[in-house]
Amino acid sequence: RHDVMYNDFVLIGPDADPAGISGEGEILEALSRIAAVEAAFASRGDDSGTHKKELSLWAAADVPVVEASGGWYRETGSGMGATLNVAIGMGAYALTDRSTWLRFGNKGDHRILVEGDERLFNQYGVIVVNPERHPRVKRAEAQAFVDWLLSSDGQRAIASYRIEGRQAFFPNAN
Repeated sequence: RHDVMYNDFVLIGPDADPAGISGEGEILEALSRIAAVEAAFASRGDDSGTHKKELSLWAAADVPVVEASGGWYRETGSGMGATLNVAIGMGAYALTDRSTWLRFGNKGDHRILVEGDERLFNQYGVIVVNPERHPRVKRAEAQAFVDWLLSSDGQRAIASYRIEGRQAFFPNAN
């Protein structure tokens, strides 16, 4: 496995901000406030990396969201785009990575409310799938792609990718 790039997670929510978390720099405090007022929160609920990160943050905030499932805490069982659509439709909070939020078109009255906490760091990596476990893997082609991602050209391409004029990812291959 090789580190390739990073961005960050952000907590988005409606302008009304029922939990009063706008500008909160501490993600665990923001999540605790959401739980305390039982404000609607839309979770991917799909066992993805983003979902696992979200669950680790709830656990660190000592909020048992499993017990709240189906109440103020709603699991969509969907990808990020569908989960953001649910959050917008419900006036709910949601955790997403910044690049997905920048690219998302249906923001409604939602905006980034919490960002900047070091716990929101989002590392991306790459690994070639083991051809012994998955015989159909095109190992040479996969390795060529990995090599390019880790190369100076690949890292420059990552650094130059912009969404609405903002850098979406930051290269950090070793």
